[in-house]
Amino acid sequence: MVAAAAPGVNAASNSNTTFARETFEGASLGSIESEVFNLALNAASGAVSSGKVSNPKTLTVIDYSRPSSQQRLWVIDLTTKELLYEELVAHGQGSGGATATMFSNEPETHRTSLGLFKTDNTYVGKHGYSLRLDGLDEGINDRVRERAIVMHGAPYVSDAFVRANGRLGRSWGCPAIRSEIAKEMIDRVKGGGLVFAYYPDAQWLKSSKFLRGCRAD
Repeated sequence: MVAAAAPGVNAASNSNTTFARETFEGASLGSIESEVFNLALNAASGAVSSGKVSNPKTLTVIDYSRPSSQQRLWVIDLTTKELLYEELVAHGQGSGGATATMFSNEPETHRTSLGLFKTDNTYVGKHGYSLRLDGLDEGINDRVRERAIVMHGAPYVSDAFVRANGRLGRSWGCPAIRSEIAKEMIDRVKGGGLVFAYYPDAQWLKSSKFLRGCRAD
């Protein structure tokens, strides 16, 4: 059985082109590259049509092609087409310095993973209030549970840290966000929302079953 889609996230790709354009314009997502947003919506549609998710209410887009000193995380409400958050987000120590260029699904690499994730439940751990993620891209990010890759707040994610260091601090692969908004944002996206982590990696774009060989150009 095919899972029901959230309003606007249709399993038919020809419907998504119009929805993507309307959402991109209606939510005033001016700082997101439209090609990246289209890829994110295509991946979300693919996850719905495959039955991996049901009724995702939010879509979080992370563009790791941007340096960590820039806002590169956006949360979109798929029902209202509103931009909920535009934020800084850290990448893993093993992925690079100011900009992430290396990605991995392997434990102990301290690298960020690309691809599509589903949000799950929350817990309080060593990084405070945190959100568990499930990787949906086989061979790309499906070991995030094993690697303990979660969304959490971190003191090294702030404008002040960027001013002092020229970049954000780095995690061990987690998409770490500002501590001040971590609980609020996590509560908004938890429980079945989607997270799309992008970088123009040709192998991933070609192999992802949710993108079917799409590319951002």
